[in-house]
Amino acid sequence: MFSGFPTRRDWLRMASLGAASIGVSSLSMSRWLPTLAAETAAAPARKKSCILLWMPGGPSQIDTFDPKPGHKNGGEFKPIDSSVPGIQISEHLPQLARQMEHLAIIRSMQTKEGDHGRATYHLRTGYLPQGPVRYPTLGSLVSHELGSETNELPNFVSIMPNRLLSPGAYGAGFLGPRYAPLIVGAEPPRRARPMNGQSAEDMPYGPPLEVRNIRPTTEISLPQSESRLDLLASMEKEFQAQRPGLSADSHQSAYHQAVRMMRSEAVGAFNLDEEPAELRAAYGKNRFGQACLLARRLVERGVPFIEVALSDAMGGMGIGWDTHAQNFEGVKALSGVLDPAWGTLMHDLQERGLLDSTLVVWMGEFGRTAAINEQGGRDHYPTAWTTVLGGGGIRGGQVYGRTDDGGEKVVDKPVAVPDLLATIVSALGINPAQENMSNVGRPIPLTDRLGKPLAEILVNPPAG
Repeated sequence: MFSGFPTRRDWLRMASLGAASIGVSSLSMSRWLPTLAAETAAAPARKKSCILLWMPGGPSQIDTFDPKPGHKNGGEFKPIDSSVPGIQISEHLPQLARQMEHLAIIRSMQTKEGDHGRATYHLRTGYLPQGPVRYPTLGSLVSHELGSETNELPNFVSIMPNRLLSPGAYGAGFLGPRYAPLIVGAEPPRRARPMNGQSAEDMPYGPPLEVRNIRPTTEISLPQSESRLDLLASMEKEFQAQRPGLSADSHQSAYHQAVRMMRSEAVGAFNLDEEPAELRAAYGKNRFGQACLLARRLVERGVPFIEVALSDAMGGMGIGWDTHAQNFEGVKALSGVLDPAWGTLMHDLQERGLLDSTLVVWMGEFGRTAAINEQGGRDHYPTAWTTVLGGGGIRGGQVYGRTDDGGEKVVDKPVAVPDLLATIVSALGINPAQENMSNVGRPIPLTDRLGKPLAEILVNPPAG
């Protein structure tokens, strides 16, 4: 029951309930949803968010966003036209082709790191792994700048991360445990215990992406639970006073975050069963698709940074984009998961008035060779590759930079990693020159001082 005139939250709750019966198409055509979306987009208090779609292993640029038709390096896939005249992408990304007016393709990435571990660290922190400085990952930097200590949900959520290649590239570094991510779904899908007569194999969207052990046990009453938590807090305070340090801080921060979520209604964001079945199916009946839907729900609840990894087409923890062999089979399968999830995410954000305030980033640690090897694969290639930015703060409908006819070298507007990271934080309204004090007592800018934001693709490029 609502008391008084319904709030925006009440309207959204009614929309989610009504959509289950009237369907996504009917809901999109209703009279009041566009008005609500416009109001949401125009709200001055609306903070920006970022969704990073991370592709572990390094995706092939030629077989996704930089096709080379007619060249021997072009491979098996055909290019298709997009919604923007003159821009073509892979035939296996048809939904993204229809979203091209919201996307900016950077085809001129150029780095020197061809090792998975070093390249992953470089792309995710903006710095190379050297010396004693523990650099924060991008999500920690953004959550530090845009997050709030009063948020009921964590300011940084990492969904299905594959940390095998470079564990240090996923942490908060010198920013400390307060800015570390909440990890969801990092373990491989496991055989679930029967639930209401169903096992995980019977679930149409795969095992749920949920925060484990977050629900209070039914065996302990609420007053008992609160008393135990108060006792724990008292013990931790005394322990921390006697043994101050990072370990004690990390332990206390993790518990405080967990308790805040346990007591909050916002944890319902992880319950994807609230969404219409039609919309869930549009995202894809797989963990990556459902993770993208979860990312949208977290953006709605004010989480400033969410990352979702597509490690392999089967929903496991592999590095499927590392296509040294059978490249075309692998990229086709991965594109079949990526395209509906990302395409629906863009459409869904736009329908809800969230696209202008949500930056979507697609990238891996490097690209793949233009030449096809003897195993029908493409090898590591940092010399010329592609990333994609879209949504909030980005002038979509364009291609930035160019590679030669064979895709082997950058011939126009080369982009280094510091340039890319400076562009991302600038699109979010953050000054890339801002500094944080590092663990060695030296101020470190958010992005390397050599980095320059790509003004041509930014809605509001920084002055100078």
